[in-house]
Amino acid sequence: MRVFTAAFRFQLALARRKPDTVHVLVTAPLFTLVFVSIGVHAHRPDFTASAVLAPVLMSLWSLALLTAGDLISQDRNRGTLEAIVATPARFATVVLGRLTAVASVALVCFAESWLVAWSCFGVVLTIAHPLVFVSCLVCSSLAMAGTASLLSAAFVLMPSARVLQNTLTYPFYLLGGLLVPVAELPGWLRPLSRLVFLSWSSDLLRASVSGPAGHWWTALAAIVGLGVAGAVSGALLIGAILRRVRRTGTLALT
Repeated sequence: MRVFTAAFRFQLALARRKPDTVHVLVTAPLFTLVFVSIGVHAHRPDFTASAVLAPVLMSLWSLALLTAGDLISQDRNRGTLEAIVATPARFATVVLGRLTAVASVALVCFAESWLVAWSCFGVVLTIAHPLVFVSCLVCSSLAMAGTASLLSAAFVLMPSARVLQNTLTYPFYLLGGLLVPVAELPGWLRPLSRLVFLSWSSDLLRASVSGPAGHWWTALAAIVGLGVAGAVSGALLIGAILRRVRRTGTLALT
């Protein structure tokens, strides 16, 4: 836990100086302006929850995806990767702690989206089930960190990680049901979307805002389960990568 906390604090200090963080914090209010204006002018008050919550999950995924692709490669370029790997701390724990910090920063976007909807359109998003809502946000940020740790390790093995980062953005907005609920997707696509934790997060957040949350513990368990699966897979993959580069002596090149 001490290693995780130190990595978390270190990444928070870096996040304040990274353009990616500023980019996400600036674009989230702009997405909110677009989505809420569509709902207001179409006279669709039922769209309000999606319009305010979608930018939050979009920012969460986008920022974690950008950081996952750059985390290990930037440490390698700075010449600090060897020193980090040489410490007694598990490298996978360091990566997970840093990605959790990034995911927590993205939650600031909820305050931004809520304020934009209220100040620009007079739309106030009320939360019917605050405990379910907060639990979902926390679990979603942790699930994002776990998923991003897997992606971070996978990106190291790919020669064109930046291209893959850009490719994974908008398709996952669709699979995650961020604006269009999963129930409205084609039948053949729904089982695939349920493998993405964002689909459970978006449904549960909307349910916690609109009224009856139903079997909320099922959705929460799915979010946690998919996040844990990503974190465990990421730790195993990172371990395999480190064993290979130690054997070949190519840590700074892989």
